Amino acid sequence: MMRRYSGRDFTSQEIALIRELIAKKPEYTRAELSRQVCELLHWYKIDGGSKAMSCRVAMLRMQDDDLIQLPAPTRKRPEARIRFTAATDPEQVLTAAVHELPQLQFHNVRKGKQSSLWNEYIHRYHYLGYKTLPGAQMRYFITAGDQLVALLGFGASAWQCASRDNYIGWSHEQRKQNLHLIINNARFLILPWVQSKNLASKILASASRKVPDDWQLRYGYRPVLMETFVEKERFTGTCYKAANWLYMGETKGRGKLGPAGKQSVPIKGLWLYPLTRGFRQTLGADL
Repeated sequence: MMRRYSGRDFTSQEIALIRELIAKKPEYTRAELSRQVCELLHWYKIDGGSKAMSCRVAMLRMQDDDLIQLPAPTRKRPEARIRFTAATDPEQVLTAAVHELPQLQFHNVRKGKQSSLWNEYIHRYHYLGYKTLPGAQMRYFITAGDQLVALLGFGASAWQCASRDNYIGWSHEQRKQNLHLIINNARFLILPWVQSKNLASKILASASRKVPDDWQLRYGYRPVLMETFVEKERFTGTCYKAANWLYMGETKGRGKLGPAGKQSVPIKGLWLYPLTRGFRQTLGADL
């Protein structure tokens, strides 16, 4: 019997190995178990790092399905609350058209204060708020001269999406092997006091050239396709269309865990941007 958790298929034998490890090492915390299970099952990211966080989520779901029994958590983690500070207060309205602005600059977000500031802006002004981006990721501040005008965030792609997967033409196995080569534009925020015509499409066009280079530098491989999901009731996706992204149609609104045939999350439009001409061959599609 095979069970799927966190995008990975686990055999009955592997689940039994996890159960045996828990029994042999009762002193292990959940974090230690996650790291050990990754080593035991050779479950690593493309860059060689451990997939311990995905493993921890997988084991929690195994426990929910009564397949394993994890040790009690060592501590209850407090809810992460983002407090708004003067650093993200609204600024003077900017109305200059994009061609009148100083040259746009992309600034990679690092850990520490930069990361906290990015999170604060997103949580304060983006309608989805801040959530940790899944998997490998790149985040940016975008400035025009000295003025911050926008924020961007890219993370792991959706595990499956019918219209995207049909467009690519790959098999289930090819998707499992090459999904990391698709990255998701999970957050895009033009700050609300920035009202610059055509700014959004210019940022997206610049991102399609810069992000793949940055991704390869950080993770050692180059993505070949970008995706994003635009909530239909809020936005039309005009800036993506202007930046030559391709509209692939609507999602079914089921979400990751929603029941089949029933809408449980807002309907979204899917947009794709190929980063290379041969992206289908790179993703393994049989043409």
